Amino acid sequence: MKKLKVIGALALLVLLLAKCQKAAEFPADKYDERLSGGDATVFDITSHAFSNMFPGLSAYDAEVHGFGDAAFSKIFVTAPAPINPGLGTIFNNNSCISCHHNDGIGLPTAGESRSSLLVRISILGIDAHGGPLAAPGYGLQLQDKAVYGKVPECKVNIVYDDKTYSFADGETYALRAPTYTLSNLYTALPAGYMLSPRLAPPMFGLGLLESVPESEIVAMADPNDSNGDGIKGHPNYVWDVATQSRQLGRFGWKANTASILTQVAAAYNQDIGITNKIFPVENSFGQAQYDGLQDDPELPDSTLNAVRFYAATLAVPARRDVTDATNKKGELLFKQAKCESCHRQTLTTGVNVAFKPLSNQVIHPYTDLLVHDMGPGLADNRPDFLASGQEWRTASLWGLGLFETVNNPGYYLHDGRARTITEAIMWHGGEAESAKVFFSKLSKADRDAMLKFLKSL
Repeated sequence: MKKLKVIGALALLVLLLAKCQKAAEFPADKYDERLSGGDATVFDITSHAFSNMFPGLSAYDAEVHGFGDAAFSKIFVTAPAPINPGLGTIFNNNSCISCHHNDGIGLPTAGESRSSLLVRISILGIDAHGGPLAAPGYGLQLQDKAVYGKVPECKVNIVYDDKTYSFADGETYALRAPTYTLSNLYTALPAGYMLSPRLAPPMFGLGLLESVPESEIVAMADPNDSNGDGIKGHPNYVWDVATQSRQLGRFGWKANTASILTQVAAAYNQDIGITNKIFPVENSFGQAQYDGLQDDPELPDSTLNAVRFYAATLAVPARRDVTDATNKKGELLFKQAKCESCHRQTLTTGVNVAFKPLSNQVIHPYTDLLVHDMGPGLADNRPDFLASGQEWRTASLWGLGLFETVNNPGYYLHDGRARTITEAIMWHGGEAESAKVFFSKLSKADRDAMLKFLKSL
């Protein structure tokens, strides 16, 4: 009897040790290429493809997501008011959804009710934390709208210069170069001011990108081009107001924001004029438009946290037609052009014991979250922390093929100057110059194959 107990104990020990063994790597050929967001992928090709919550959320988490969704769509009005007060006094738009149409990109216009373009401003020098230096009288962002009785900071004017170019095979394409000027200034502009237009980016997949370990992102950097491939991506480290510390930048066109919480809080404060616990000071403080009211912060913490959770749990649309022969050829050309040197197909999120949907996910965002020199053609000539005036964060490509469906007609690049994916490619320069040239020399059939692949993402 005693012998049987010993044997049983040994068997139990062996079983427990087997369970403690490190899991073998999952075979790469078993991954479903359609699952761009891992478990947080949805199969939706409608105009609502960017607006789905993570599949399988608990009832409580789904309720918080829904609360954040409702808050994201709320239209703010001038205080005092019983519902959604606090707009302005100066602002760019009156709700989150007014810029992020269908949780996607917006319109690259200025001054209109559905405009999704804002303009950053700064002067030469850096602030105490290494960031852009605020322009006296204007801060770090231009607000081109104001509540009744107040005056907007300025009017933003955009003029495009269209030019026609040819591919190697003779097919033509057009590029439009924008010029931005300011008028109707409420006060004089400081000398040497720098402007940077920014189009509202898509909202989905942010929680997954926030969950990629910093070590994985930094490991992809090659600031000295040690491998000689011409790619010199590097991380942008920024001052994070929420944590009062230096953090890796992940979000924004120049990776100038460290977290979803800071991004959401800054948008409420700068874009809508709503103060909150992260940014408790009015964006008009110290200016003639300041209302002087002692009503800050205006946004409840519960709302701010719910919108942050909503932004973190928007699912990624699945990739389509992965077995199509033309798509496979286009993917091969994408790799031959070395586009994947920056647009990294696969990243992995870290272990998250507190929130399983974001934990240990294999995702396909096609970005390295690093900033790269994109050449003088796309330059805004305005540094943002460690990102120079010619550097931009690698844009994620997941969902790219649904832009036209979700945000008809769809715009591309940091200021929406590109009206097609082809135009976006042909604006590439700097570290991406060779990839652009590769694309331009392809036959029409091969260019179409590469575009079809990109539209399948």
